[in-house]
Amino acid sequence: MAIVEILHLVKHFTSERGLSHSGTRIAVDDVSFQIEQGQTFGLVGESGSGKTTTGRCMLRLLDPTAGEVLFRGENIFSASRSRLRILRRDMQIVFQDPYGSLDPRMRAGEIVEEPLVIHGLGSRSTRRNRVVELFGLVGLDSSQLQRYPHEFSSVQRQRIGFARALALNPSFVILDEAVSALDVSVQAQVINLLRDLQTQLRLTYLFIAHDLRLVEHICDRIAVMYRGKIMEMGATAPLFANPVHPYTRALLSAVPTADPDRPRRHPAPDYSPVGNEARLRPVGENHWAAV
Repeated sequence: MAIVEILHLVKHFTSERGLSHSGTRIAVDDVSFQIEQGQTFGLVGESGSGKTTTGRCMLRLLDPTAGEVLFRGENIFSASRSRLRILRRDMQIVFQDPYGSLDPRMRAGEIVEEPLVIHGLGSRSTRRNRVVELFGLVGLDSSQLQRYPHEFSSVQRQRIGFARALALNPSFVILDEAVSALDVSVQAQVINLLRDLQTQLRLTYLFIAHDLRLVEHICDRIAVMYRGKIMEMGATAPLFANPVHPYTRALLSAVPTADPDRPRRHPAPDYSPVGNEARLRPVGENHWAAV
């Protein structure tokens, strides 16, 4: 059963160029996909491909130009402000920068407690107990509640971000490059934490990333974006084993290997600049490509 369904999502940005000229940039162009309950869905592509804009439109952090996002069958774009406030308890996001997304003037405990305060949930003591519980859940010690963000390591700051996102007991979490700013040596720790949290709390993830190594290990299904459109989409293992679109093959050919003498899984393709006019069509079981 799909917990989130995106239908023909479009997002244009208009920029002013002088007094009498303006330009329109199409960031997301007719994007559709769905995410099943308990699944991790990967949205991958280079910087500027539209994946982050897609994620932010899904939570209505950005207003879309057109399209629909259905959360448990309800269109969030037509929801009132009061209804959207309720829906957002169940839909949260963790941002890329584990330092920039935390208020440096607030203590860690206050940061995690803030969503509970905003939504008026629980008494002061109940909220504090919840914060202690969340710290333990993400692998932090309650003795660190009074520290400021600069007193934590980058991976600890990202754990604080996870705790804040989980404070309202969401069922759907968008991870927007949530591990890309971390050192490679600790990325595996965070990925394991995300898996544990998903199992324990029955979470559904949208995992936005450009690092295909991470995507392969954590995602059940993947959509590859290029210039605002989805070029290829399918289950992770078949898509990695048999990429159809030249852009997907190009991304996979660029993934570094531990052994530089080992043959690439997919040779670098010879292709002219990829167009994005073709529509997705079936190319295998649960596998689509714009070819």
